[in-house]
Amino acid sequence: MRRLTRLEPADAPGRSKDLLNDIIGRRGSAGDMVATMAHSPALLEGYLGFSRAMNRVKLPRALSEKVSLAVQERIGCGTCLQAHTEAARAAGLSDTDIALARQGTSTDAREAALVAVAVRVLAQPSSITDEDVAELRAHGWSDRIIAELPGLVALNLLTGAFNLLAGLQPAAPTA
Repeated sequence: MRRLTRLEPADAPGRSKDLLNDIIGRRGSAGDMVATMAHSPALLEGYLGFSRAMNRVKLPRALSEKVSLAVQERIGCGTCLQAHTEAARAAGLSDTDIALARQGTSTDAREAALVAVAVRVLAQPSSITDEDVAELRAHGWSDRIIAELPGLVALNLLTGAFNLLAGLQPAAPTA
């Protein structure tokens, strides 16, 4: 059940009006989550800036989607799971890759180690040890990737938690 309404630019408060107009001008429309976030100019501006910044991570797109799928599976946001499943397919992931990612793993040991730490960053960040970071490095992950991982997890937490709070539901499958 939807709890918050999506806003049109004319109904959006303050800076949200400008942000929505800009998005609509560039893309033709604003997505449901973004239009609903417009209730809070601070949240909308923060989300848009954070999202743009995290699009510049050095993780390959397919692996970024695996991390997002693993995290969203635990958060329980159906809308995000649907979006990341579609993005994962567009990035070339197979149904098996997607299923394994939702389980928090991968057939590739290097990727599995990173995905597992991402899940722990979400669920138990205080459990991460020096050995965990050393293991990521042993798998060849750079300090940059390791540093970017909590940002990717945080972005997924923000979108998933917002969608659940607002009551946004996945779009019905198209025939």
